[in-house]
Amino acid sequence: MRRFTGTGVFFYLKILYTVCRMKRNNKIGFWKKFSKRLKLTLKNPFTYFFLLIVILLVAATFVVRNTEPYHPEGEVTNWKDAIWHSIVAVVAAYYDYYMKTVPGRLASLGLLLLGMAFWTIVMGKITESIMSVQTKKNKGLKKLKRMKGHFILCGWREDFEEILDSVINSNFDITPDMIVLVNNAPVEEMRQLMADIRFKEVKYINGDFSDAEVLQRAHIQTANRVLVISDYTGGATEMEIDSRTVLSVLTMKNLNPKIYVAAELLSAKFQNQLKMANCDEVILTQEYQYSLLATASSGQGYSNVIKALISDDSDSGIIIEDIPNKFGGNKYEVLCKAYEAAERCGDILVGLLIKIEESAQPLLTPPADFIIPKKAKAIVIRAKDEADDE
Repeated sequence: MRRFTGTGVFFYLKILYTVCRMKRNNKIGFWKKFSKRLKLTLKNPFTYFFLLIVILLVAATFVVRNTEPYHPEGEVTNWKDAIWHSIVAVVAAYYDYYMKTVPGRLASLGLLLLGMAFWTIVMGKITESIMSVQTKKNKGLKKLKRMKGHFILCGWREDFEEILDSVINSNFDITPDMIVLVNNAPVEEMRQLMADIRFKEVKYINGDFSDAEVLQRAHIQTANRVLVISDYTGGATEMEIDSRTVLSVLTMKNLNPKIYVAAELLSAKFQNQLKMANCDEVILTQEYQYSLLATASSGQGYSNVIKALISDDSDSGIIIEDIPNKFGGNKYEVLCKAYEAAERCGDILVGLLIKIEESAQPLLTPPADFIIPKKAKAIVIRAKDEADDE
């Protein structure tokens, strides 16, 4: 038989005391919550309105029950008929029984007016709720349902509508309902944008896209890709715009390290910071503009060539596509012969997209004996199908 020492008894008494205290705290917590909800209910004016409705309904039913049976031609003779008369008068604004006495008629009229007031308020509340939901949606305050594998577009500028339209047209795997916009754009601008039938199903979150809480509202943890464009809201300078871009990419990669992030920079000064933030793709807008202007100045039509290669059509121009696993570890010339023997005409293999130090880098026209690494992708130039234009 086990002996209980003084220390053992104290230990078991302490456990018993802890359990009793937990139960007491749970009871106190329950009554605190109940008291709080009761106070909120009593402060709500609609509580007293519904109580008034119940009192008037009971009073009118009582009057009808205690007056109509005593009239020689009275149709209501019991409580069942009186209650049914009250329900029909309030809900359907219709009289199933015709009252013969003056008190009964006054009670029926009261029930009719009560029903009209009740349904007016109910319909008003329903309309208010619907308008509130639409207003929150337009202002980007509506809570989004759980999403997975979606696309997030952060930032805003004047040509935002064209950018969004190009994103939808250039990505066959993205539908409008899979896109979430995150920005601090003017309310009127976003309201007009969301009213466009092309973007009716697009989701919108209002807020600073460098804020972790705002990104979590957009379900950044389960998103697939993010595009960060230079944000011109608030009259920020170019340095402030690029700084916000870098901060947002850092936040995104911290919340979801596996997400693919492409970010636009106005200046190359912050390019190294974005690379350190593990940004997958950096777009230097001004640098591209200067290069395009320089090549156009030669008069050789370079800009027309670039326009044809970088097309809004996802089925033509420069195409990045997956390489079958069987080509991994083989020579580049094997892949070239496979493309030459393919049934589709107009596909020209020009290189590979390989992963170097956490970023995808193009390797154009590699040597024939170059070994294709695992998970590499093919860079293909594809002509537009003429049948699509007819």
